[in-house]
Amino acid sequence: MTGGLDYEIFAEKNAGEGRGEHAMADLADWSSFMQTVSVIELCIAGYCLYRLVKPFLQSTKVAVATGGIYFLTMFMLYAMPQNDAFLAYALGSLTAFLVMCGLERRSYIQKAFLAATYFSLRWFTAAMAEILYDKLYYLVANTMWYKGKPPMLMQFIVYVGVCVFYLVMVLAITSGAVYCITKSYVRKYEQMSKRELLMLVIPPFLGAVGYKIIRYYRSFYIQENGKPTESYDLLLLFYCGVAVMVVVILIMLYQNIKAAQEEKLANQMLSAQIDNLKRHIGQVENLYQDIRSMKHDMANHVLTLERLYSGIETKEAKDYVQDLKAAFMETAGEIKSGNPVTDVILREWKAEAEKKNIHFQCHFHYPTGSNINAFDISVILNNALQNAVENAGGSGELHISILSYCKNNAYMIELSNSFAGNLQWDTESGLPITTKGEEDSHGYGLQNIRKIAGKYFGGIDFVVQNEEFILSIMLMAV
Repeated sequence: MTGGLDYEIFAEKNAGEGRGEHAMADLADWSSFMQTVSVIELCIAGYCLYRLVKPFLQSTKVAVATGGIYFLTMFMLYAMPQNDAFLAYALGSLTAFLVMCGLERRSYIQKAFLAATYFSLRWFTAAMAEILYDKLYYLVANTMWYKGKPPMLMQFIVYVGVCVFYLVMVLAITSGAVYCITKSYVRKYEQMSKRELLMLVIPPFLGAVGYKIIRYYRSFYIQENGKPTESYDLLLLFYCGVAVMVVVILIMLYQNIKAAQEEKLANQMLSAQIDNLKRHIGQVENLYQDIRSMKHDMANHVLTLERLYSGIETKEAKDYVQDLKAAFMETAGEIKSGNPVTDVILREWKAEAEKKNIHFQCHFHYPTGSNINAFDISVILNNALQNAVENAGGSGELHISILSYCKNNAYMIELSNSFAGNLQWDTESGLPITTKGEEDSHGYGLQNIRKIAGKYFGGIDFVVQNEEFILSIMLMAV
């Protein structure tokens, strides 16, 4: 804030009118008040940083610590005899970055983006508030009433008023910019690459450097002429406003790119689901072919058994029956859900689970006679069982359990798996994201499941309890 400098210039300006001595005395008497205003401004800066980083962090305490330590760092730098605000802002942002990384060890690149963005943002928002403050200050100081030498108390009240106006503007403009950024940045828990970081921070950083140069010439002009020019200040105000808009627009473009990538990936997953369904249908056709072959040979099997029994060859007949029964069981399969497509899917994932020593329990029944088609059920089962098999973990026996039932018009599917990872929640989508690895393990699969559930006016729900992840899916059947 340059309020102290402006007041000194005003005092020097009035010295020729016999008022400089009083003004300089006021400057000395009010220095403590000016320092208080600066400390309040630093508190606002710490609070706005807290509001910026809070949606991106898992813990509110980490966000509070980041804003608080940023304030303490800037306060110590303010108390030191140094005048390089650019370096002070850089050190404050670096400290905020280190605090976030130290307290929450994940998404380091995104945290670097937050610190760098706030470094640039503070220049632009504080500059806009300062220009408005200067205009109000000089407007009041050049009124006929103020030139008529009001009492010293009234001068102090005027100065307090313009300082309060400055603090309100700092809070309003910075909070507004932070709000636009957090709303534009939709996918807050997605990983950011180094290239994306450079794309987002280089333009605002260059804007801050440009502002630094413009600010230097503005301060020089004020010292030479006692006040800034109207056109120069309007241009600078416009420059800072555009710089803030650039930050927001860059984030919006970045999020649109991420949305397009997500849609592309979702389409790829849907294409994979269609390929899986085609494969399942082929397996069902092979199954029916085996059944038809067995039916064709059934007459021969019956005749063979009759001959064995008529010849009192009981042992051979029993062995033949056992072989026939084994062949029949292999053809029919252990899982009978009421639909050949879902039978094949359940068998495949059961075999996949058993390869990983995961106990698989199935009480799933296809909703025969309802408006729910096999393709949609296959998408749900494939995505849900894939998530369960990939994320099954824990200290005890690994297990997966799936069941379904009807309750009034609602068709319910419940799938649970042993789970020992940590979950974070995407505040925008409401879906859980595992921190088991860098890639989202549940994200896109659950999105596909929720999309299918919404098609049938239903929804999905999640519960994590006793080292178990439970997914509930509701479809309204007609």
